Amino acid sequence: MVKRPLKNKEDEQDELVIKAIASADRRLILDLLRDEPQTTGAICKELSWLNRCTVMQHLGVLEKARLIIARKEGRQRWNYLDVSPIQRFHERWIKAYAEPSASFLSRLRSDLESA
Repeated sequence: MVKRPLKNKEDEQDELVIKAIASADRRLILDLLRDEPQTTGAICKELSWLNRCTVMQHLGVLEKARLIIARKEGRQRWNYLDVSPIQRFHERWIKAYAEPSASFLSRLRSDLESA
């Protein structure tokens, strides 16, 4: 089977985001970063079932997908959530497919209320 080449950089970025959020552990890391930045050590404590090397690999995947931004301060690495790839993905995929369903449900409600 031959893999279809991706059209452009945005398609490549979407692929990286999809692959990054496919892992439950990576989604948990994103959840941890939603409220505030975390050090890698703090993330490791929260994901105690994973060793530090595995957490670093997960952070690398998230950083490659541009879902997090990492900054070193002294000996600590701070991880910040960047929601812009998720927002772009939502605009491109979720919203576009949800709008027809939402319109249909609105029309159905109006029809049922007027009957």
